[in-house]
Amino acid sequence: MNTEHGTVSVNTENIFPIIRKWLYSDQDIFLRELVSNATDAIAKLKRLSQLGEADGLDNENYRIDVIYDNIAQTLTIQDNGIGMTAEEIRTYINQIAFSGAMDFVEKYKEKGAETTGIIGHFGLGFYSAFMVADLVRIDTLSYKSGSEAASWTSEDGMAYDMGPSDRTDRGTSITLTLSEEGQKFLSTAKIKEILNKYCNFMPFPIYLTDVAEAAQKANELKPTKDHVDAADIDAADEATGEAIHEDHTPQPINDTTPLWQKDPKDCTDEEYKAFFRKTFNDYRDPLFWIHLNIDYPFNLKGILYFPKSDNVYESLEGRIKIYYNQVFVADNIKEIIPEFLFLLKGTLDCPDLPLNVSRSFLQNDEYVSKLSSHIIRKVADKLNTLSKNDREQFEKYWQDIGVFVRYGMMRDDKFYEKVKEIALYKTVDKTYKTQEELGEEIHYTPDDKKQVAYVERAKARGLTVVVMDHELDNHYMSFLEYKNSKVKFKRVDADLGGETGDETQKEAVETLFRAATANEKLTVKMMALGADALPAMIVESEEARRMQEMRKQFERMGNGDDKMDFDSMFPIELSLVINQDQPLVARLKAMADLPQQKERAEELTRHVYDLARLGHGSLTAEELAAFLKRSATLLTDLAN
Repeated sequence: MNTEHGTVSVNTENIFPIIRKWLYSDQDIFLRELVSNATDAIAKLKRLSQLGEADGLDNENYRIDVIYDNIAQTLTIQDNGIGMTAEEIRTYINQIAFSGAMDFVEKYKEKGAETTGIIGHFGLGFYSAFMVADLVRIDTLSYKSGSEAASWTSEDGMAYDMGPSDRTDRGTSITLTLSEEGQKFLSTAKIKEILNKYCNFMPFPIYLTDVAEAAQKANELKPTKDHVDAADIDAADEATGEAIHEDHTPQPINDTTPLWQKDPKDCTDEEYKAFFRKTFNDYRDPLFWIHLNIDYPFNLKGILYFPKSDNVYESLEGRIKIYYNQVFVADNIKEIIPEFLFLLKGTLDCPDLPLNVSRSFLQNDEYVSKLSSHIIRKVADKLNTLSKNDREQFEKYWQDIGVFVRYGMMRDDKFYEKVKEIALYKTVDKTYKTQEELGEEIHYTPDDKKQVAYVERAKARGLTVVVMDHELDNHYMSFLEYKNSKVKFKRVDADLGGETGDETQKEAVETLFRAATANEKLTVKMMALGADALPAMIVESEEARRMQEMRKQFERMGNGDDKMDFDSMFPIELSLVINQDQPLVARLKAMADLPQQKERAEELTRHVYDLARLGHGSLTAEELAAFLKRSATLLTDLAN
């Protein structure tokens, strides 16, 4: 067989259904694509005017109109941009994947024209119209002197008809005759929702018109015989007598100059807060923010907000919005924003993003990695600046941002290295300390209210106790110990301090408590804790406690599988510490030696044991009920 060289042919009948159905993952994308094309048409004309190739057009009132006719079931997107000639229709519309935007960029970039605002890349966006339309019609008139208006119509995107058009104004109109599916999908409310999502910050004003609604308003404003010149007469305010002028001028639905486009020095705190509330529908003001305005080594503008979080995990949907030249691309693109930064809220405009053809996902690119690293560094730098310049304010923020910082340290090594020295720990006294200020052995409690006896014991020993009460904290402590072998976390019930007690009394006391609790395996220790301390307390080593945390995880993963012997794998290792300095201990021992007092001694001993478990937080619901009932009985006996 002879060798052969050629090019693969593409059959539009085969590829077009793929483009229409599978290229765009969401049906509402079509409107973003068509409005983006209209934006490009205006942007091109402005560039040409700046170059002197389209005189007198630079300061025109450029606009995009989206017109919905529920009766005719049509949707029209029109602009007063550059327009097209018939030949340009043949080039840009009839050739699938020939991008007019990229052709324009290549043609004019050498002439010094600013082309960063051009959106289109792949020449496929127009065909998304057939996702919702049975018929698509283009009417267009080029800006070029002497051009004739042209039209293009197609029912399926493959067969088309071209001819003259009666359009008299420069620009392009794309009219979609909606399919049955499109009619079910679209309404005025739905169109407005799509425009608000994708086009809310596009650089040219967008006007949405509902034909039926507009006609109704026009009728309401018409003068009548009974009310002469009703549309022209102003109402008067009863209190002031001043005329009130109703403005019926249509307003654009988008903000053409989003706050991130401004220079940070020109933005006020109130503007930042207002932008946050409007963009994220959050009534709470953000704590603080980072305004990114970078043009080297890449283009990036945006604002990242640190929101009030109430120290709980919230929905991550829509928290970091990614834009491409002010066109919304997607939420939370993990290639740009590491997952831990999703706990923030913000808008990022990245005009250099290497998008794929669907404009919703990224191609693998070194640029994206650099961009992500830069954002992480900026966030870490902001936190460091706050900590060093205003420690008091930084401590006030910590209740809200602490989870974010700890989570970020665990997920990203670079972030950990930059913020490890400023990470704070809240103490039981409501102060904040860094790890360096606490030392290498950190004493903590998961609940300073339930473990108040242990906390007071630790404070009496001169120890600082921090509160680690978030579900993330067990993993966080293990992580820090892994990163720094010198750091050790110890819960307040792991070590009571004090001196070892009289071992000669241990056997008798141990026998008494084992009998009272009916637990022959109960471990008893004698210690001298002082007369002011409780008669008995529970201790559990840090290692044993973490094993119990691991047991809980295995139990959840095993869904109660009774084939696993969790008691053997993770034995509970609690020790009862008897305070020999407490007079009650000696009296219980003396009572137990008297036959007539033995039963009473066991009852009081059981109560002391349950009191210790109550302070430790390890009483079950049934045991707590028994403890309360016994307390009532003992109080009654004491009163008698």
